[in-house]
Amino acid sequence: MRQEYPDSIYRTKTTKVSRFQKALQNPLSIQRELNNRSFFEFFKYYWDEVSTDPLILNWHIKYLCDELQVMAERVAREEPKLYDLIINISPGSTKTILVSIMCPVWVWTRWHTMRFITASYTAMLSLENAQYARDMVKSQKFQYMYPELRVRADADNKSNYRIEKIRYKRDHMNKTYKGGNRLSTSIGGSLTGFHGHFLIVDDPLNPHKAASEVELKKTNRWMKETLSTRKTNKAVTPTILVMQRLHENDPTGNMLKIRKGEKIKHISIPGEIRNYGEYLQPPELAKYYLNDLFDIHRLNWTILKELEKDLGQYGYAGQIGQNPTPPGGGMFRVENFSFVTQIATGEIEQTARYWDKAGTKDAGAYTTGVKIMKLNTGQFVVLDVKRGQWDAMKRERIILNTARADGTNCIVYHEQEPGSGGKESAQATNRNLAGFSAYADLPRGDKVYRADPFSVQVNEGNILLMQGIWNDDFIKEFESFPYGAYKDQVDAGAACFNKLAGKRSARVL
Repeated sequence: MRQEYPDSIYRTKTTKVSRFQKALQNPLSIQRELNNRSFFEFFKYYWDEVSTDPLILNWHIKYLCDELQVMAERVAREEPKLYDLIINISPGSTKTILVSIMCPVWVWTRWHTMRFITASYTAMLSLENAQYARDMVKSQKFQYMYPELRVRADADNKSNYRIEKIRYKRDHMNKTYKGGNRLSTSIGGSLTGFHGHFLIVDDPLNPHKAASEVELKKTNRWMKETLSTRKTNKAVTPTILVMQRLHENDPTGNMLKIRKGEKIKHISIPGEIRNYGEYLQPPELAKYYLNDLFDIHRLNWTILKELEKDLGQYGYAGQIGQNPTPPGGGMFRVENFSFVTQIATGEIEQTARYWDKAGTKDAGAYTTGVKIMKLNTGQFVVLDVKRGQWDAMKRERIILNTARADGTNCIVYHEQEPGSGGKESAQATNRNLAGFSAYADLPRGDKVYRADPFSVQVNEGNILLMQGIWNDDFIKEFESFPYGAYKDQVDAGAACFNKLAGKRSARVL
């Protein structure tokens, strides 16, 4: 698309000069042409307008700039998108400046009618990014090169501002053209009436709330049911998600899972590949790593070790490794599970099964009953796991049939949810188990704290597993706890262990 320049850029002492001579007489036009041809050149040129820190270039900046430029050019040509884009990268890697601040402004310099919808986990964060972009357009440095672009005075609001373009004419009155806009909102915000050529989601989750099932469901539902409907052209408009991994079922995990087979490009750049190389996407990016490090300036090994102490093993694995589970397991070192096929009768002290009950079969949660045997050797054996998504009637029938199979020597515990409904459900289960040693249990405190005593025994190698078809799913859930999609087997297993070990009630963290 041809760019229109003001007279000041072209004016020379002679009327007939070549384009080359014009460029020599006005170096600004050369830089502008470089900016037009390369988002990366634009990024470098305007860095000091958005940051007071010196620009430290790393390979990933040009790589991501080129990726975003290809997407933008396809949108401008109204070509069907090749894919939606997920970028998983560590904090402090200039991702927000690149994707949320500079990219929209560069797009406007070439296609001023483009509309953007941008979102972050809080309105404050989203509006801050929008303000940086708006201030950049208004800056003297930007206006000197792009005087034809400006923020409309009557639509100059941080949450939704508009761009307009002035076409300068030598002998006629200047003409103003309406341009695109940038709407900024928070996750969960209303988008009624707005559509975008680009949908950009930057940091959709607060790292401090990443384990919250409520926050995860709210974020994933909003992206699926609200944001996805706001495309100017569904076949053309791309969604760009940029974040560090925080949970197995965070927006990245959710998009990759529910949209399997659809057009998604996943760029995952761990801070180091010595421990997280398998999470690098695409794998050929490994050639850019030096000493297994993604960025030897921002994230050297000394800084990474400090971050691991500050973030903890889960935070480090997600935000640096781009895998919400630390290598080899996190809270539970699952490699320390041992397998057995039989147990000597003389070693048995006590046996119990604990049921973690799900309310309905359609809620996505599982009802799980974990059976554990305490041995006089100080070890514990997980004998069996019953797990399924059942309605209340089928669940109670399975609990009763399992108790009959376990025998009267096995104590049955079952979770009582808070509130009157939970109490009534617990009473119904006790009536259902008449004739067995059955007890309702009202768990208190944080799930992680309740599971901690069990994790100590697992990590010490004192928890044995009876070989069975349930082993793989059981181990996988323990490996990803507490950031995995499911926690029912951990909850039931830890609760059963605490009953057998005589664990006191957990405090609330």
